[in-house]
Amino acid sequence: MNFEEILAFATGSPWNQMLSLALVGLTVAIIYTEIARLFRGYTALRPAELTHLVNSENALVVDLSASNDFEKGHIAGSRNVLPSSFDPESKLLAGSKALPVVLVCRTGQASAGAAKRLKKAGFEKVYALDGGIAAWQQADLPLVKGR
Repeated sequence: MNFEEILAFATGSPWNQMLSLALVGLTVAIIYTEIARLFRGYTALRPAELTHLVNSENALVVDLSASNDFEKGHIAGSRNVLPSSFDPESKLLAGSKALPVVLVCRTGQASAGAAKRLKKAGFEKVYALDGGIAAWQQADLPLVKGR
């Protein structure tokens, strides 16, 4: 297939034009998403990668869930910080700029924003649990109840 044939297809019937535009739109969306992922400043972790990071590098796990959600179930050893009071300069994080810090929330959305703030504040190793506690549970990993 050469360029002339592709151009003839793309400018042919309205159905072909729609398919061609959809292909171009999807291609642009994929490229944009991948470039944004490269420049976000933090690394998204899967649950198994999080357990390895905690065991091998003694990572600090910060859970951004609401207090009642944290008490219902959280990752063992994690510290609870409310998203509204999250501050990269807090006492909890003060000595952790060189250590791996993993941010966790219920779905993975709040932790992404907090991870960007940590990276901007000069933290070297910033991670976020991809999919949050929901992904942790889906991987059949245990949660601790209570404080």
